[in-house]
Amino acid sequence: MIAGQSKAGNTFIHLAVLLLVIVWTAPTAGLLISSLREKELLSVSGWWTALTATEQNLVGRAAPPSEQVERDGRYVIAGSLFEEGTTGTVTAFGARIQNPSEFAAGETAELPSGASLTVNTDGSYELSSATPFEGERGQRIFYVAGLPPEFTLANYFEVLRSAGIAQSFINSLTVTVPATIIPVLIAAYAAYALAWMKFPGRAILLSVVVGLLVVPLQMSLIPLLRFYNGVSLFLGVPAKTYLGIWLAHTGFGLPLAIYLLRNYMAGLPREVMESARVDGATDFDIFTKIVLPLSLPALASFAIFQFLWVWNDLLVALVFLGAQNDQLVLTGRLVNLLGSRGGNWEILTASAFITIIVPLIVFLSLQRFLVRGLLAGSVKG
Repeated sequence: MIAGQSKAGNTFIHLAVLLLVIVWTAPTAGLLISSLREKELLSVSGWWTALTATEQNLVGRAAPPSEQVERDGRYVIAGSLFEEGTTGTVTAFGARIQNPSEFAAGETAELPSGASLTVNTDGSYELSSATPFEGERGQRIFYVAGLPPEFTLANYFEVLRSAGIAQSFINSLTVTVPATIIPVLIAAYAAYALAWMKFPGRAILLSVVVGLLVVPLQMSLIPLLRFYNGVSLFLGVPAKTYLGIWLAHTGFGLPLAIYLLRNYMAGLPREVMESARVDGATDFDIFTKIVLPLSLPALASFAIFQFLWVWNDLLVALVFLGAQNDQLVLTGRLVNLLGSRGGNWEILTASAFITIIVPLIVFLSLQRFLVRGLLAGSVKG
């Protein structure tokens, strides 16, 4: 317990942290569970009911009259409303769609045709009539049944079979990995220079970096695009390339990266740097052998933010890479999928969870460095 902090205050902090964990975890868990459920279940119940039986209004059809048998002077058609391998519990049934729960399971209902209908809780039914049944199709039976929990991977298979999903996944990785590594490398060198190297204009340069943090991306996007297109035209190279989007994400991410890493490096022990200089180490030696290993938490913290930002980006990708089918990133592909399948929630939930699998792996792999990297250097400057 922190000195001077009461037990009640400590308990409150733990409860607040627990609440935040639940708030952030519940939507992810709900998305995963929804992506594994059948379409019919998604439309009638929420993901939190996935582990309990779900009541649904269903419709079945009795066997055709050709399967009737004569028993004790009456004509009988018997069977089950559930398909083979499917289980459930029928609670009510009816002969009209307007009232599917008119009769309780196990009761015998008199139909307008003169026949009688009995539906049991296990889904078995029996149609009985004093006269032979006629026609080619069986009697429709409306019923209310509680279906047990059921999960499937069919939604993911359908998404992965969709045209272009695999290519877009590779495109997103091609964009995200270099757009994360490049600004981290550049910012690490710049942060060390601003933290430990003395040169004219260092304070002004640091102020400019801090000022760039408040510049909205949308404000600089068009000028940067025009400049890049002008350079591409001058050099005679295509404008819509991976190099362009790497440079764009690098430019947008550098101010935060430099500021975060500079604060961390400035808080490292001065004695270690001075001892290394006394032993004859150059700035490059100090940077590569001392500062970089000690700055791993800060590097990982920014890498997490940059990776998540680039992976989930759509605007910059469309502007600098385009919407061509062979270069479309995963977020753009899913927008197209949403446009054509706006009502297929089972497909959309599976698609959404596919997009967050990679960020989740990255975050869980580096999360132990996150808090250390963010808090370090917040006191010393």
